[in-house]
Amino acid sequence: MTNNRRSLALMLLLTALGAVLVLTSVGRTWAEGVVTGLDGGRLEIAATGSELTGLPGGMALVGLAAAVAVFAVRGRARLAVGVLGVLAGLGAAAGALLGAGDTAGLDAEAAHKLALTGAQAEQITRTGWPWVALAGGVLLALAGLLTVRFGRGWPAMGSRYEAPSRAAAPAKARAESPADLWKALDRGEDPTAGSAG
Repeated sequence: MTNNRRSLALMLLLTALGAVLVLTSVGRTWAEGVVTGLDGGRLEIAATGSELTGLPGGMALVGLAAAVAVFAVRGRARLAVGVLGVLAGLGAAAGALLGAGDTAGLDAEAAHKLALTGAQAEQITRTGWPWVALAGGVLLALAGLLTVRFGRGWPAMGSRYEAPSRAAAPAKARAESPADLWKALDRGEDPTAGSAG
């Protein structure tokens, strides 16, 4: 039981840390450069991670949703959620790698600055933020792997949060005291059913 709780806590920690790294990095500058205008003047331009690629940020949100879904499902569904977490992490990492080498996004920013379609960025430099996003994606994938490996032993939401089933409902006994009424309500039963004439 202790090992199950530890692996669950580690999965939550990896998910939170991975998502924070990815979501923080995509808002930062990933590439910078200059563009030459028609008059020969030079403008500095920059592009954030989210301007270069939307994949890491989107996958980080999917990874967070998968971590929350772990508590709502059991069995094979939990295994599927773990696989989804792995894929989200790998997607975030792949998006970071693609964005790290992207020049089209910076060229689009250059064209926007000059209002010229064919403008191209020059003297392009890269920052370290794509690698932070890559690390976050790896952490999300590891969290998904933990779910696949250990998720079956993790606790889930109790049955009190599930919709009551008519077939599984116990036979209702007629409540005789106020305490019996409260106990029936706690079990999710309607103590007044069948008492009306």
